[in-house]
Amino acid sequence: MAFNWQTFRTRALTALVFVAVMACGLLVSTWTFFLLFSMVHFGCWIEYQKLVGRFVPDYAGITPLHKYGVILAGWGMLMYATQGSLTLFGVSVAAIGFWLCLICLIALPLAEILFARKLEATNIAWSTLGLLYISLSLTLYMHLRSGDLWRPEGGMFDALGGRLAQVSGYLMPLIVMASIWINDTMAYLVGSMIGRTPFSKISPKKTWEGTLGGIILCIVTVTLIGVYALHGQAKDYIAISTISAIAGTVGDLLESKLKREADVKDSGDIMPGHGGFLDRFDSLLLAVPFVWIYAKFFM
Repeated sequence: MAFNWQTFRTRALTALVFVAVMACGLLVSTWTFFLLFSMVHFGCWIEYQKLVGRFVPDYAGITPLHKYGVILAGWGMLMYATQGSLTLFGVSVAAIGFWLCLICLIALPLAEILFARKLEATNIAWSTLGLLYISLSLTLYMHLRSGDLWRPEGGMFDALGGRLAQVSGYLMPLIVMASIWINDTMAYLVGSMIGRTPFSKISPKKTWEGTLGGIILCIVTVTLIGVYALHGQAKDYIAISTISAIAGTVGDLLESKLKREADVKDSGDIMPGHGGFLDRFDSLLLAVPFVWIYAKFFM
């Protein structure tokens, strides 16, 4: 695959804006994180429903109550994961999320029975898959942000390290996102320069050289920064970056398969050079659950 400077520049500029927005969402406050990934949640769901509707005609005709109810149910899961750290007019956002999710999950089956022309198990299955693929992943990401699973110590940058330790939860989401971004960028660079062997028919532009190069450089970069800048344990940074890079690559292929079935190039066009929400967050959606499992049971 020949290296294209124009494509790379467009992708790089979009990626820089993306990183800046993500960093603000993570570092300003829990509210900014929640609001940012609420937007991501809605954007991914809208694109997901459009994609599925292109190759499952019945799903394109689901009732409005089903269409928006399942999105609100997923958003309720995200709200519940705030762990009581956010309040709105004196009411816990987590409590609001619990009741929103419960009401939607009760109302959705009733809506299918009462208002749909016929009960389609396939439609319910695709919506359930969306809850697992999008909503559960972002819910676990919100839980990582809560800081319950990992509270880092300080490091070389004492002010930064102290801040990360004081306001728990900042570092883990940053590591996951940085790992995915580094892997994606390095895989593109290595693949463009020396890529020769096709990696998968699902995504013809990917090569084995680029994929392996991206994963290796991701692990090395994240581990060196983690160990020498924050004085963390090397095994944790190696594990998190490895999981993020490998699962993120699979997530990218999974979304490519979804787009191929829908016969579209991109899931959307909100991000120049990167497509839509699903195009940008496909790696994150699959990586987060596996990172969460590692943080929950092995750290």
